Amino acid sequence: MEQRTLGTQGLKANAIGLGTMGMTMAYGPADEAESIATIHRAFELGVDFFDTAELYGRGSGTNEILLGKAVAGFRDQVVLCTKFGFKFVDGAPRGVDSRPERVRTVVENSLRYLNTDYIDVLYQHRVDPEVPIEDVAGAVKELIDAGKVRYFGLSEAGPQTIKRAHAVQPVSVLQTEYSVFERDVEAAVLPMTRELGIGFVPYSPLGRGFLTADVKQASQYAEDDMRRHDPRWAGENFEKNMQAVAQLTELAASKGCTVAQLAIAWLLAQGDDIVPIPGTKSPRRLEENVGSASVVLSDADRARILEILPNGSFGERYAGGRTPVWE
Repeated sequence: MEQRTLGTQGLKANAIGLGTMGMTMAYGPADEAESIATIHRAFELGVDFFDTAELYGRGSGTNEILLGKAVAGFRDQVVLCTKFGFKFVDGAPRGVDSRPERVRTVVENSLRYLNTDYIDVLYQHRVDPEVPIEDVAGAVKELIDAGKVRYFGLSEAGPQTIKRAHAVQPVSVLQTEYSVFERDVEAAVLPMTRELGIGFVPYSPLGRGFLTADVKQASQYAEDDMRRHDPRWAGENFEKNMQAVAQLTELAASKGCTVAQLAIAWLLAQGDDIVPIPGTKSPRRLEENVGSASVVLSDADRARILEILPNGSFGERYAGGRTPVWE
């Protein structure tokens, strides 16, 4: 698999990573054995960029412990990424908290949960409007200077926030939702990251699972499955999105690949500074996703994809509207 450079501080990773959120939350029941098998299979296939977060264990470390256990045999050969930025009450996220003292506490917990001496990439998970981003960047800089963190990342941050953080501690990567379904970042965020030499890590590159062959209406998912509450999976939006996916599937078939592989290949073609992190807890799905790296799209293919989805998906990506667009 092709190796890519993320940012200008030396961070490198192979072209497709793995997101682990669904292994412990949001996408149905957890299965530790299957999840560990998926992580092991990913490493065998060349995946070396693994993404977790404090949030994915609801503050308990569950997801980080799982990932740390899975990579124990090859930890120094992979990039481990985790995130801070939420506060929790009784195991549920209740707002954000990026105070420097909180950042330091979360990092010590993450190091213990991941069973490692250092975190490769530490992200602020969401912007905290109560804490100046300069203070957040300063706290991460101290952790980098102490050898506990190697690279600084932001998630869902806007252009001016990125610029201000970067002036204090160089930002290596920005992680934000990006796919043929969700392209808001193309207007102002991607140009800023490229201006500053910051890599881009798209999460939900498969439209939270809509860009696959396994799609059901929102009402058919369990109450704790986030797709049950995603506007893109409900009512008229669902029908229009299904029609678009049917057309994408037809294009994928003409190229001898799946619609998921087409979607990931489209992202990879957006620039060599992009490493998507499709999430799955299935070794079979993992193998399918990794196969995207060998799919080559022509100019005509890319034009057809944008013809099918000229403005992204139908429906907002969160109930009540899109996530706040930070400055």
